[in-house]
Amino acid sequence: MDLKNQILQIAENAKEACPVLGGLNSRQKNRVLERMAQTLLKQSRTILKENKKDLEQAEKTGHPNAFLDRLRLTEETLKEMALGLQEVALLPDPVGEVSGLWTRPNGLQVGRMRIPLGVIGFIYESRPNVTVDAAGLCLKSGNAVILKGGSEAIRSNLVLTKSLQECLIQEGIPQGAVQTIPTTDREATAELLKLEEYIDLVIPRGGEGLIRMVTAQARMPVLKHYKGVCHIFVDQGADIPMAYQICMNAKIQRPGVCNAMETLLVHKETAKEFLPGMAHRLRQEGVEIRGCPATLKIIGKGKGIREAKEADWYEEYLDLILAVRVVGSLKEAVAHIHQYGSKHTEAIITRDYERAHEFLKSVDSSVVLVNASTRFNDGFQLGLGAEIGISTSKLHAFGPMGLNELTTTKFIVFGQGQVRS
Repeated sequence: MDLKNQILQIAENAKEACPVLGGLNSRQKNRVLERMAQTLLKQSRTILKENKKDLEQAEKTGHPNAFLDRLRLTEETLKEMALGLQEVALLPDPVGEVSGLWTRPNGLQVGRMRIPLGVIGFIYESRPNVTVDAAGLCLKSGNAVILKGGSEAIRSNLVLTKSLQECLIQEGIPQGAVQTIPTTDREATAELLKLEEYIDLVIPRGGEGLIRMVTAQARMPVLKHYKGVCHIFVDQGADIPMAYQICMNAKIQRPGVCNAMETLLVHKETAKEFLPGMAHRLRQEGVEIRGCPATLKIIGKGKGIREAKEADWYEEYLDLILAVRVVGSLKEAVAHIHQYGSKHTEAIITRDYERAHEFLKSVDSSVVLVNASTRFNDGFQLGLGAEIGISTSKLHAFGPMGLNELTTTKFIVFGQGQVRS
């Protein structure tokens, strides 16, 4: 079978699985999710063996450490993936939920019922754990999913999908509910993006180049975020020890992820007290600082510290590099975020309740935090269970995409013989 027909067959299988998925009750879906969680742990040796092959190939190709970190699976990450499936099983099932029921003057009752989106195409890069997250969320929300991972993770994705499909078969659910495109041929993505008759939504997750390519080629709706230029603003009078702790966590815990801090904004009245200690802590962890002139005046130039260029304020480094800017006010901080941000994640560290709420109302990003790390913009951390991605577009979801965001609503009407005059 040629590539075009192979992709078409996968899409047809997914479409055929949708009515079965839509007919499953919560108990059936939860049982499959529990089975999937246990199977991942039982088959961990096989899964890690295939992942090791992917890692070895990526190392030979010269991929950076941040890339390898996203690609790597361990016994611990497999346990986290299994836990993610179990968390999804415990979440309320949104499918079939009726809300907003009201009565018209003629006696008709009108409401909305939550339903699956249908077939979701999910295109992503080197994070094999996302394979399981996406499958679990789509299953619970009644959607079929077609997974197209990066070539560097092909072995990992295929073995994970095989494990999940075994569980589907055991529960009498078509394999078409969860499929991975079994080729590294880039043309497979182009073929997938032509199939608007079969695929209801595409979600790309990865670098800006991937997302822009998918958006340009897709014939169906795309839910996306281009990049994560995340900011923390340390306000006037902020708790300095708290600010140190939050900023270090946001930057160095996992610098290669989209919710890591990329730009630090500091109020001018706090900068002299805060920045020297912050710079010292960052440099101890190997972070390169790219500062504005006011920042450099306070901390000085030296190894690992240089003046920021205009391009640095737009940059998603995904590395141990941080842009730092001193601002004159909260309004100036918000203006900076509006100009250079990506609508992903922003945080303020402040003791002032009113200023906190001004920041919350003024910043137009998918998640805005007060006195907490940007690393919490994550479906699992926010109580959604696993997430399929973070949307910075507002139609039809904004922020982490959990179960509710993978459904839509239809109108339902109850009558007693009414006819329109």
